[in-house]
Amino acid sequence: MRFVIGLGNPGSKYVGTRHNVGFDVVAELAKRFHAEPAQKKFDADVQDIRIRNEKVLLIAPLTFMNLSGQSVSQLVKFYQPDLSEIVVVCDDMNLPAGRIRWKPSGSAGGQNGLSDIIQRVGDPEIPRLRVGIGRPPGRMEATAWVLGRFKAEEMEAIDHSIVRSADSIEKWCSEGIQATMNEFNRSPEAAE
Repeated sequence: MRFVIGLGNPGSKYVGTRHNVGFDVVAELAKRFHAEPAQKKFDADVQDIRIRNEKVLLIAPLTFMNLSGQSVSQLVKFYQPDLSEIVVVCDDMNLPAGRIRWKPSGSAGGQNGLSDIIQRVGDPEIPRLRVGIGRPPGRMEATAWVLGRFKAEEMEAIDHSIVRSADSIEKWCSEGIQATMNEFNRSPEAAE
């Protein structure tokens, strides 16, 4: 079994914000694989799908971003998966809009939801898929940037990165993280 954890903030107020691209990737997979309506478990919306005969749980924590570990730690305690069977999908200001990057482990890199997950699970060896949202312009605060919505001129790149993210998760389920990194960590232009 695999676990895809998309990070974001719950509630209609945050729909379409940069911080919620993890939720957007989970929603793309749910639509693509005709998931049943979400069930509420582990302080999250949970849906199950099958990708190439592999059961995959799609998880969207219902806690706010900075408390994402509350949900994930419950899930890990219940299922006791190998951490390599989990991928956390989150936004990344250090990547330009439209880019995605897989990493098998490491620091949170300033992403507070990922930081809370690492702290509560007690191990940084959790694969993550970072979806680029770009840097805030000028002196704009990072919080205002991540809680803001994408500009019209960013939407094509973001929509493409959400589709590529879902494609990469399909590959991860069938071929593992190394093959996925080799194919999807390149710029979208290089991949075409």
